[in-house]
Amino acid sequence: MFKITKREIQWGGQTLTLETGKIARQADGCVIATLGETSVMAAVTFAKEAKPGQDFFPLTVHYQEKYYAAGKVPGGFFKREARPSEKETLTARLIDRPIRPLFAEGFKNETLVMCTVLSHDLENDPDMLAMIATSAALTISGIPFLGPIAGCRVGFANGEYVLNPAVDDMQKLRLNPEQRLDLVVAGTRDAVMMVESEAYELSEDEMLGAVTFGHDAIKPVIDMIVSLAEEAAKEPFDFKAPDYSALYAKVKAAGEAEMRAAFALKDKQERTTAIAAARAAVKAQLSEEEQSDPSLGSAFKKLESAIL
Repeated sequence: MFKITKREIQWGGQTLTLETGKIARQADGCVIATLGETSVMAAVTFAKEAKPGQDFFPLTVHYQEKYYAAGKVPGGFFKREARPSEKETLTARLIDRPIRPLFAEGFKNETLVMCTVLSHDLENDPDMLAMIATSAALTISGIPFLGPIAGCRVGFANGEYVLNPAVDDMQKLRLNPEQRLDLVVAGTRDAVMMVESEAYELSEDEMLGAVTFGHDAIKPVIDMIVSLAEEAAKEPFDFKAPDYSALYAKVKAAGEAEMRAAFALKDKQERTTAIAAARAAVKAQLSEEEQSDPSLGSAFKKLESAIL
């Protein structure tokens, strides 16, 4: 009845498992990642058409930890779990940053990533698992995603790098003189996409070594996601990036000189006013159809990137 696909590797001295095909089968992609006794489910859904006139990529990432994941119930005055905690908000942003640039250029269909912590052993932090599960779910969903990616946390204790240190080690970072680093690395197999860290008196070589250590550590995870996708991936979504080369040529011809002059201004307020005026002058030279083209914003951004 269920076509369950599962992959396992030994990662950092523990078993990392990716599983799909049993839960949330109506989602475009759903993967449960497990490390130790911590499990996170990531479900991905996306609209098959972009909203008319939309000129940005509406990607939303949610990450939620509920008390039941640790076998607890809310106590005290508040008996309900309300808005996301600071940790949940920051983790959602942590997942968003490395995946957002990897969607195909011009893809503007609404996309939702929902990460839910199913169980937490209070030893393995679920945030890196959520990132891995998200990457795997995107990879098998058929969405135009140029991944996969993976992420890990790197510690530094007793002169050695530690892969995915225990939660207590990271929470006591300021109090533990032996643990001097909390660094998150995310990237593809070929490049580092994001680095976020908190460190205490580490040299540049030690920090660079931590990034290299983390990038090397995520490569087996990326290979596992690719292996999972080879068996469980859906057909790629039929997407063709809009061709706005003609519109860009018009925008460039009409406003390149004014935009260059505006960006040359040193005062921020003057520069902002001049850029807005240059944009308005360009729009005045375009037809109504061109002004309502959803790719107009992309054309302006491309021109600004070329100038900068």
